[in-house]
Amino acid sequence: MRFTLTAAALALGLASAAGEKARAQGLPASSPAELARQAELLKPGQWVWLPQIAPSGPLLIYVDLSRQLATVYRNGVRIGVSTISSGKPGHETPTGVFTILQKDAKHHSSRYNNAPMPFQQRLTWDGVALHAGGLPGYPESHGCVHLPMAFARALFEVTHLGATVVIAGGAGDHVRAAPGTLLAPVEAGGRAASAAPLRDQEFRWRPEASPRGPLTVIVSRRDQRIVVLRNGVEIGRSVALAPSAAAGLHVATYAPDADRRPHWIFLGVAGHKEEAGRPADEILLNKIQAPRAFQAALSEALRPGATFVITDAGVGAAAGTKLTVLDGALLGGAPPN
Repeated sequence: MRFTLTAAALALGLASAAGEKARAQGLPASSPAELARQAELLKPGQWVWLPQIAPSGPLLIYVDLSRQLATVYRNGVRIGVSTISSGKPGHETPTGVFTILQKDAKHHSSRYNNAPMPFQQRLTWDGVALHAGGLPGYPESHGCVHLPMAFARALFEVTHLGATVVIAGGAGDHVRAAPGTLLAPVEAGGRAASAAPLRDQEFRWRPEASPRGPLTVIVSRRDQRIVVLRNGVEIGRSVALAPSAAAGLHVATYAPDADRRPHWIFLGVAGHKEEAGRPADEILLNKIQAPRAFQAALSEALRPGATFVITDAGVGAAAGTKLTVLDGALLGGAPPN
């Protein structure tokens, strides 16, 4: 049983601050998505955003008070990163697992002189929320999590009541380690993610961990790994050989034709709008190799609408792990039965 995967170009939007304390935080510009991998380099008011990388699935917002960053994951895949400003001394933002209780795009504070709180998403009934606000580069709020205006608007548009928000770390503990992976550190319910590096295995396949939901396949050139996520949970991981010629990020969606032959179509994302709707470059992607047993399992799991991503970012491979000699190309072939 064989199949064909493809990929499309990908870039994230980068917003630069119009003023450190301004609520309108600047205009988005094209930027390589791997900027999010070095998110500690973002300046106050800057953000990166590309929801197309995971069009569907459970949403998770992870707020890191130590690094003053908010990271958004959908279907277990990072789709955006933003600088924030959390609670100042005496008004510290609480940590824990929260859900979005209320949304109000034109909210005004009932506690602080009717102050505007655009795109407010309430986390507690005593006043803690996500909303657009000042971003001076350090904690300055009265407990809320301030976001750039444009990022707050984009986030407001994709969230729903009950979505999970995890707040961790401490504003006084300035951790500088880069988030070197596209994958969420926790699952949508707030539990620690089940992802684990391969050790002596060629691949791992556990579809029972998440029997249904949207599928995302990530190929990491940096780690030489493939990770498969379903409904925000990792169900498969494999060694892989991916060509260096495909530098940058690429995204495609799975759309088999009327005869059920595998067919992957480019997404026209920022920086690569001209490729929208084109078939994938099979000459390039047929060079990605993985074990045949893993190929067969993945082929069985594919459904229309699945997303394929090839990236230079990491997926949490163990350092120094040797690649096993692979026995088949990941891409190309006949339709599944």
